[in-house]
Amino acid sequence: MVKGIKFGTDGWRGVIAEDFTFENVELVSNVCADQFLEDLDKNKKLNNLVFIGYDRRFLGREFAERAALIFSEKGLNVSLYNKDVPTPMVSFDVKKQNAVSGIVITASHNPPNFSGFKIKLPDGCSASKSYTDLIEKRLSNISVEVDVKAGFKPASTIDPSKDYSGFIKKTIDLDKLKNINETVIVDSMHGTGGDYIESFLKNGKIKVKTIRGDIDVNFGGVNPEPMMPQLLPLSDEVLKSRALMGLATDGDADRVGAVDENGEYLNTHKLLAILLYYLVEKKKLSGGVVVTFSQSVLVKKMAQKYGFKVYEVPIGFKHIADLMIKEDILIGGEEANGIGSKLHFIPERDGIFNALLLLEAVNSFGLKPSQLVKKIHDEFGAFYYDRVDLHILSSQIGIDFVEKIKLAPPKEVNNAKVKELQALDGAKLVFEDDSWLLFRASGTEPLLRIYSEGRSKEFVEKMLKSGQNLFEGKVSLSTSL
Repeated sequence: MVKGIKFGTDGWRGVIAEDFTFENVELVSNVCADQFLEDLDKNKKLNNLVFIGYDRRFLGREFAERAALIFSEKGLNVSLYNKDVPTPMVSFDVKKQNAVSGIVITASHNPPNFSGFKIKLPDGCSASKSYTDLIEKRLSNISVEVDVKAGFKPASTIDPSKDYSGFIKKTIDLDKLKNINETVIVDSMHGTGGDYIESFLKNGKIKVKTIRGDIDVNFGGVNPEPMMPQLLPLSDEVLKSRALMGLATDGDADRVGAVDENGEYLNTHKLLAILLYYLVEKKKLSGGVVVTFSQSVLVKKMAQKYGFKVYEVPIGFKHIADLMIKEDILIGGEEANGIGSKLHFIPERDGIFNALLLLEAVNSFGLKPSQLVKKIHDEFGAFYYDRVDLHILSSQIGIDFVEKIKLAPPKEVNNAKVKELQALDGAKLVFEDDSWLLFRASGTEPLLRIYSEGRSKEFVEKMLKSGQNLFEGKVSLSTSL
């Protein structure tokens, strides 16, 4: 394995100029090109075409141009976007054009000093682990040098996809949304979401204001992840403008975030519940429901009440996408703000599409967002959720700690008896009332994530604090917390 290059839950990510360098981008592009050529040879129905996009991070365009150069030299036809574009647009174009692959230079919601290399397969979804394992195997055998011919020019650039925009206009009832006599705030977090949502809703009664829509390679000094506390500016603007709600997209616009009319954060558990409720009650749709290991008990209970099959998968949207391709899936969601549904053309996340769909859902019930959440809680039960991210020196520290929990789980935490230990992805302590505490090492950053869901906010706060104390050694594994 070439040092510094390892694929995680969605692509290879690294610190710019440390791991993520032009040399390493050339190496990865070279082995990907060889794999794509092999894919074309095996599947004659695929088009010899690779779409290459990039986000707004430092040197994003230059890294994309370097990748395009390598692919072109290898004999692949390249369509390189002439400006930063949302990752879902690349996925859409790949599937629409039956391309052999797509590449996006993005680190999604990671800190500003990171960049990344996402691989999109012909169906538009992210490369599976089995596929990235092939790439890593090729990397382990490659020379540390890639010969780039001097003066070689890649294919000409292309404009952002009109097909993608046309799909959204056809699928979302934009005319109805434009007729809403409300104010909506959009927070693009300086990412590729830009003013897309506002542009879809212009020339109507609805007032849409975009904040942090300009380019800033440092994302205002925060990680472009659409959750708290990063969404405090959105919350403040919603309250200031007395808006119906606030909608947000992350650095590459494949994830969605939201706050209600009171400026309160609507986590993904609530967003997924709202969309599931809307698709069933208003759209009259059905199908399986996919949740990742850190997703909500609430969504599971909703699916069970509707008589839908529930699939639980490891964390990472590619596991959801895999089921969306193989099974009749209505909706799937991960805790990290990624949601996909059968309404979309691609089995992928799309922050822009889902933001508009959320607005459509809220409007269809004629309720404020907080009122809609209460309606769902009244019908299916109330659950509360939160997460803390502990920065650690290396990912291995988090991995080792999770293994210790698996080997010696506490029998109780804050007087809540542990009913079972689940280890699908990390170590989850499940209590007798179905509340839970989960420890998981991040697959993309040196972080230990601690998650909890319970029947009250106070319960969740105590659980997260206890989890942190356990990691920091303030309480031993042999001691009941």
